[in-house]
Amino acid sequence: MELRQLRYFLTVAEELHFGRAAERLHIVQSAVSQQLRRLERELGTELFARSTRVVRLTEAGNQLLPYAREMLAVEVRAREAIDELRAEQAATVRLGTSSGLGAWLDAVLTAFTRRTAQAQLELVTGSTDKRLAQVRAGDLDATLLHGERAVPGLEFLPLWRDTLMAALPAGHELAAREPVALARLAELPLRLSPRSRNPALHDLVMRSCRAAGYTPVLGPEFTNDQDTLAAIGYGKPSWTVFYAPHADQLHVPGVVFRPLSDPAPVMQTYLAVRNGPPRTALRALIEACYEADERARA
Repeated sequence: MELRQLRYFLTVAEELHFGRAAERLHIVQSAVSQQLRRLERELGTELFARSTRVVRLTEAGNQLLPYAREMLAVEVRAREAIDELRAEQAATVRLGTSSGLGAWLDAVLTAFTRRTAQAQLELVTGSTDKRLAQVRAGDLDATLLHGERAVPGLEFLPLWRDTLMAALPAGHELAAREPVALARLAELPLRLSPRSRNPALHDLVMRSCRAAGYTPVLGPEFTNDQDTLAAIGYGKPSWTVFYAPHADQLHVPGVVFRPLSDPAPVMQTYLAVRNGPPRTALRALIEACYEADERARA
């Protein structure tokens, strides 16, 4: 029994006329008659009583009618479900990005493309607070960020952890050390973003310095990569921090990057999403983030 045969059967049952049924189906009448004869042979009974003037359902035809309607309705629902899935997979996922991701972002994009060839990923930049507000409002599907925040309505999925590197003048005596103990940086001014702009990083660095036995002397604020690194390389000796994946991509004359120790500060990265089950394309993004982390660990 084929769905095509059931569709022909239902159309004839509604029209009670083979010619009109064929017109509705956009096929020739002989094809309708042929398929219904095959269906009747398969079922071992006639479904229509035919005469030169009248076509009517037999008792067997009346018995089959509700099942044919049900099966064709299931087919419609199945097609609609697949169409919805395809449309969802082809949708755009809007992802907020954080500075300092380095090679992590490439790894996530590669894994996402491998998981869903239809969906598109749109990257959106902005301050952490702005991106989190956009996720809450539904303007972003998710955002990557360093450090967890307490934001109602959002779930923070822990991903990878990045060590911090010290950016130092290449000519400074500490540049020859690897790693650099945090306590040895106590006399150098620290260029750091204000807490209002990056509370997670600010708190981590200050907490690590205090664990090393001092409160750092704060120099000029960290403005942007280019200006801050130029000032470190060629200005009055000072230092700042970068996430290791970001530092790996920076090659600045006059500046070296060195790992820190005693303690070695580590920052957790999160993917912030709205509470509730994710749609298909967003689930692919979440899985891509986890895959990037697992591949790096391996």
